[in-house]
Amino acid sequence: MLAIQIVLVIMALALFALFTQRAHTVRTQAVKRIGFVLFIFGGIYAILRPQDVNWIAHKLGVGRGADLVLYLLVVVVAFFAANTFLRFRTLERRFTDLARSVALSNAVVPAPRRESDALAASEAVSETSETSETSETSTVSAAPEAGTEAAQPVPAGSGRQS
Repeated sequence: MLAIQIVLVIMALALFALFTQRAHTVRTQAVKRIGFVLFIFGGIYAILRPQDVNWIAHKLGVGRGADLVLYLLVVVVAFFAANTFLRFRTLERRFTDLARSVALSNAVVPAPRRESDALAASEAVSETSETSETSETSTVSAAPEAGTEAAQPVPAGSGRQS
């Protein structure tokens, strides 16, 4: 097995372990930033001194320095993809928690029905029907009053049925 193969497999496994165990701790973010800065400086060095990259590539068993840079880019792209996936997964969880929080804070809770309110409403209906001969008047007075459960809107998706 070539030395570069061992190095690349160890780098890939280390990145996988690092980002699946601790997605967004302060230490992990610091390691990401340091790695990014090192990658940028390494790229600048490879552009300015390609003969040194060729020498390193030959020592690791790779034919050309450009191939070595390509292999390292494969690891970096895999890191970027894993990092992006983990960040989106964290954001989705935060949005879900936020949506639940907003839904709970805006939930409409029905007013509790008291027996005294129900008795007063039924007495009012019976008095109205006795004094009025038309069924239209009794129908209007039998309608639920404002503040009762039937008059309050039920938010969509709240799990309650109206």
